[in-house]
Amino acid sequence: MVDVTDATFEQEVLLRSAEVPVVVDLWAPWCGPCRTLGPIIEKVIDATEGAVVLAKVNVDENPAISGSFQVQSIPAVFALKDGKVVDGFVGAQPEAAVAEFVGKLTPAPSEADSLVAEGLADGTEAPLRQALELQPDHEGAIVALAGMLVARGESEEAITLLGRIPETADTRRLLAEARLASNQVDVAADGVESLLDGLLGRVTEDPLARQEFLDLLETLGPDDPRTSGYRKALASRLF
Repeated sequence: MVDVTDATFEQEVLLRSAEVPVVVDLWAPWCGPCRTLGPIIEKVIDATEGAVVLAKVNVDENPAISGSFQVQSIPAVFALKDGKVVDGFVGAQPEAAVAEFVGKLTPAPSEADSLVAEGLADGTEAPLRQALELQPDHEGAIVALAGMLVARGESEEAITLLGRIPETADTRRLLAEARLASNQVDVAADGVESLLDGLLGRVTEDPLARQEFLDLLETLGPDDPRTSGYRKALASRLF
């Protein structure tokens, strides 16, 4: 659950709804039915374990949001996917009705989804490969299987698999790890800073050195304080 304001609505609701369904609960502290509905909707959405996100909006403090939904009375609840309202209701509802409303936003897992869940739970490869036979571009199966392949040194297959799906933060990291392993770069033995320092003088003229440098930064991750410094050093040499 997230408390949304006029300032954060675009990020927390419109943009987020491109990744996962977002339910917007418009309420106010003085509204009795809101206090009845609030715990119910929170319980139902918590049970989805992240498959649906709840955004709470205090209409007294955030008039722009309530205006955009043309709210006449509260509680008012709207479901958004891909930035668009796909369902909604007004007034307090019993738990069964709320569960039905939320359930429409989360289709039942496919057979491929179930196989991926099995593979993740057991740490086994076979269910992931079975899932990909059913759905060759299943993102969860590809990411999980690619991670297993990279861990045991089968980088080329991992790179091929990751090419089937759109790039994300997870796939960029895995691709970086796979390319480094494929090029026999031993980060643990040589140390990431030593490797980066050695590549820095070659990044201007050598595309392979530049890619290796970027891959090493991906393995560090954006939160590592060294990443920003090395990115600035790279930019100073390229531009």
